[in-house]
Amino acid sequence: MNKLFIWFLALFMSCTSAPSSASNDAQKGGNILVSESQGGTENAGFSILKNDEELQKIIKGNSSLAEIGKESTVKYPTFPKNQKAVLYNLGTFRSGDHKITEIKSLSLKDNVLYVEVPQRESGGMEIQVISNPWVVFTVPSNYQFNSVVLKYSK
Repeated sequence: MNKLFIWFLALFMSCTSAPSSASNDAQKGGNILVSESQGGTENAGFSILKNDEELQKIIKGNSSLAEIGKESTVKYPTFPKNQKAVLYNLGTFRSGDHKITEIKSLSLKDNVLYVEVPQRESGGMEIQVISNPWVVFTVPSNYQFNSVVLKYSK
C-alpha cells in the first residue's frame, strides 16, 4: 500500500511540475509600439493591423505625436516582423491616467487574448477630463483570438 501511495505521489508531482507548451507561450510578453491617452474610440475594442501603412495611418490619425509642424521630426515605429500588431481602444474614461505603458504578460485561452498590464493609481480628485486611451502592441504571429481582455495587476 505504501509503494502504491509513493508511486501515485511521484506520478502526481511529475505531472504538476512539467511545463506545458501552452504555458511557455503564455509567458511571452508583448511589446508596446505606441500608447496614447487620447484619440481612441468611445467603446473598448480591438483590431489587428495588417501592414505598416495601417500602423502609420492609425498613429497619424490618433496620436498627439503627429501634431501639425512636428510630423517630419517624429520617428514612427516600424511594423513588427513575424508578429501581429494589435490596436486596442480602452474606451472612454472620465478622469485619471489610463495610458498603458507596460505589458507584463500575454496569455491565450479559448480564443481570448488576455493582456496583463500594471494597475495605475490615479491622482484622486483631479479636474475631470474625458479621455479615450489607445495602444498598439505586438503578439506572436501564431496567436489566433476573437477578443482581447485587459487584466490589471499590481
